[in-house]
Parts: sequence; C-alpha cells; structure tokens
Amino acid sequence: MKTRLARHRPSGRFISSLFIQELTVADLAFVVTTVAVFALVALIARGVTKL
Repeated sequence: MKTRLARHRPSGRFISSLFIQELTVADLAFVVTTVAVFALVALIARGVTKL
C-alpha cells in the first residue's frame, strides 16, 4: 500500500541516473583539468630548456 508521500517521490531509477550523470561530469572535468595542468607543465619545461 502506497502512502501519499510515496506517490510524489521520484522513482529510484531517476535518482540513480541523475547521480551517475553527475559523477560522469565530475570525472570528465577531472580528466580535462589534469590534461590541462600537464600541458601547462610541459610548456613551462620547454620554455625553461630554451633558456
């Protein structure tokens, strides 16, 4: 038997899907940031070797 509140809550699938999507975006942001930092370090290292 469903209570009144249970009818207004989103299903568990919706919550887990949204949570997984947020984790995917966070992972993508982490990878992009990491690649950018390593690219910056490579450019700085190349500039230092030219001195």
